[in-house]
Amino acid sequence: MKTKIFLLFLLSVTATFSQVKIKGVVVDEHNESIPFANIVFVGSTTGTVSDENGKFYLESDKNYTKIAVSFLGYKTKTVPIKSRDLNLTIQLKEEADQLKEVVIYSGKVKKKGNPAIAILKKIWAKKRQNGVYLFDQFQYDKYEKLEFDMNNIDSSMMKSKLFKGLEFVFKSIDTSNITGKAFLPIFINESVYKAYGKNKGGLKEREDLVANKNSGFESNQNVIAFIKDLYVEYNIYSNYIKIFDKSFVSPISKLSGISTYNYVLSDSAYIDNKWCYNIVYYPRRKNELTFKGDFWVNDTTFAVKEINMQATRSANINWVKDIYIEQEFNVLNDSVFLLKKDYMMSDFSLNKKDKSKGVYGRRTTMYKNYDFNKVKENSFYTKKADISDQNIYHKNEDYWTANRQEKLNKTELGIYKMLDTLITVPKFKRIYNLVSILGSGYIGFKNFDYGPIYSTFGKNDVEGLRIRTGIRTYFGENDPWRLQAYTAYGFKDNQFKYGISGKWMLNHKKRFIIGLGNRRDIEQIGVSLTTTNDVLGRSFASSSFFASGDNSKLTSINLTSAFASIEPKHNLKFQIGASYRTLKSASPQTFNLDYWIDEANNIKGSNIAQTEADFSIKYTPDRKTIGFGVERKEVTDTYATFFLNYEHGFKGILNNDFNYDKVQLYYRQPILIGGFGRMFTTFEVGKTFGAVPLGLLNVVPGNQSYFTIENTYALLDYYEFVTDSYASVHIDHNFNGRIFSRIPLLRKLNLRELVGVKAVIGSISDKNRALNASNINYVAPTKAYYEYSFGIGNIFKVFRIDFSWRGNYKNVPGANKFAIKGAFGFYF
Repeated sequence: MKTKIFLLFLLSVTATFSQVKIKGVVVDEHNESIPFANIVFVGSTTGTVSDENGKFYLESDKNYTKIAVSFLGYKTKTVPIKSRDLNLTIQLKEEADQLKEVVIYSGKVKKKGNPAIAILKKIWAKKRQNGVYLFDQFQYDKYEKLEFDMNNIDSSMMKSKLFKGLEFVFKSIDTSNITGKAFLPIFINESVYKAYGKNKGGLKEREDLVANKNSGFESNQNVIAFIKDLYVEYNIYSNYIKIFDKSFVSPISKLSGISTYNYVLSDSAYIDNKWCYNIVYYPRRKNELTFKGDFWVNDTTFAVKEINMQATRSANINWVKDIYIEQEFNVLNDSVFLLKKDYMMSDFSLNKKDKSKGVYGRRTTMYKNYDFNKVKENSFYTKKADISDQNIYHKNEDYWTANRQEKLNKTELGIYKMLDTLITVPKFKRIYNLVSILGSGYIGFKNFDYGPIYSTFGKNDVEGLRIRTGIRTYFGENDPWRLQAYTAYGFKDNQFKYGISGKWMLNHKKRFIIGLGNRRDIEQIGVSLTTTNDVLGRSFASSSFFASGDNSKLTSINLTSAFASIEPKHNLKFQIGASYRTLKSASPQTFNLDYWIDEANNIKGSNIAQTEADFSIKYTPDRKTIGFGVERKEVTDTYATFFLNYEHGFKGILNNDFNYDKVQLYYRQPILIGGFGRMFTTFEVGKTFGAVPLGLLNVVPGNQSYFTIENTYALLDYYEFVTDSYASVHIDHNFNGRIFSRIPLLRKLNLRELVGVKAVIGSISDKNRALNASNINYVAPTKAYYEYSFGIGNIFKVFRIDFSWRGNYKNVPGANKFAIKGAFGFYF
């Protein structure tokens, strides 16, 4: 009882920050809910739109006493309200004379003669005249605040065993002005940036981090990276707004707006001395990636002054119950509006039920001090600020008081103190460590980590059950050097394996790194076309618990390699290296790598010694990373990758018998195709010059597991195709439910359609055929091999299943003509 009284007291205290809070539902005369009704405080421009179930929440710092509720085909109703009306039921009556004009029960608005659409067309005509991109150059100050909050806090949560000993945290409870739900802040990160741009002569941009402060998890850049990955930049004037790797149709979209949304001209008023129209919009169909909300647009420039967007709950997106976006623009003059504030909130939850508990992720970005007269040289934009400068992370409180563009409220100010206390509580530290282990795969100790734990167990036909254990040095996320080592044991071959490597960053500005390592292990080398000298790398295929067919074509490898790499430009890396490796069959009874030394005298070689020098260039434009240590973490995977590799094998050095050259080019490109989903395309070409045995050729990667594996061929066995020259292409497309969302019986399942096609063409020279003495018969896909697939994704939110068919080479003995494979994953 005391706990409930304490909770009510806290809620009443936090409620005093707003003068009016109302919550309720809009229904018709039959008590059926009215979705997307417009609710506004009378005498203001503050309002909202009810959700798909007619529910709404609205609050204001001002003391309003009435609201107006309207919807097409119904009489507008003015309702008196109290300061705390949280259980309103508002019933609207139909207007008979509007029934002919509007399809009431579907909420669809006629397009012809609609004044809202006429205004929308004027927005399209003038949209390029708005914003900073109108000037030759620009610069501004940016303040960004990122927060995580546990929501739907109630007495049962406060009394749960999970929070026993942590009751003090509930003193920081606040209430969301978007949903009206109680929440508990658990993380806050603040950043100050200086941004620069140049439009003349091609767009160039630079953004320098000036100051950073966070609480709750020390300098946990993983959390920051996760949040920034979720909240990428977006432009409301674009046809699509990318959120959580999904393309939502923008309410201002010229391409799809009218066919996706209903628009209603609702009101007009002065905002910052500018006469503006208010347009309410809501989706025409359910289960699509759409928003509901309204926007205010100036009557002369037709630039958006304010907009709010709330994703519909029926949208085909996982783990996210609500998404709310709000943008405000400043008036520079009669023709130019500049972004002033950008706010986004997401409610992460296991399901979309209203009472389900979850976590708010919030980002507030403020802009000020725009300047369009300071000219910068082109060289200025190629430089980056030194994010390793510790002064960035140790600004005093006076600095933050002066540079916050939006003051922290009482609750936010208390987060720092509360979380500084929380991380000293042993119980919380145990919970945090458990989450960290599950996320990273490593168990942390002082100055080193144990793991990765997900690689502890494996199985194949040669080693049988395999156990692996490993460690790495870890003093912090930005360590300038790192040592890693592992050992493994196979219970069938009774052999120990090991690997050890070290990396040192000698210059952090140019990321000049050197590395050295050695590995003795068993590997499946027939699952990748593009070769690698990664000492600690290991393919899924060689340690899979679930494999179809024979998985004994494994190679015992002893690899020693050294490299030096440098990044003269962000995301452009050059690397040179040298390696020595020996290769031999891990199961001579079933598989061998033999080659002819002297065929006339029947002399064969079975072990391969290879001394190599290699040079590679890797370019990843638009890749975002976090951290500045020898190892960085990627913020997102939606960037292109160009990789060029050249290797030369030296004959006569360390008993190497082969002189050859190998060139390979790899290109991977993700493509967001608006409302039609996302496509991944991968191209690889390569050629080996010189005669070499099987272990040094290019084997087309097969997939004998029951799982879908990227860049492998689902219907090929290992070593089914062997080449010395090849070209391959993989195309995978995810429609993100665009088709299934239009099928009534499938709509609610939120399934997603997946299609793919893979092809490879290659050849093998007569010299390499003559050298072959292995038990593998060389077959090259001289006529392009291809396979195609159809899949269903988002099954129970975590699983996909793919059905694959072989397009040709069907008469090959033992050929797999059809396969069903699956994959688990975390999908938004």
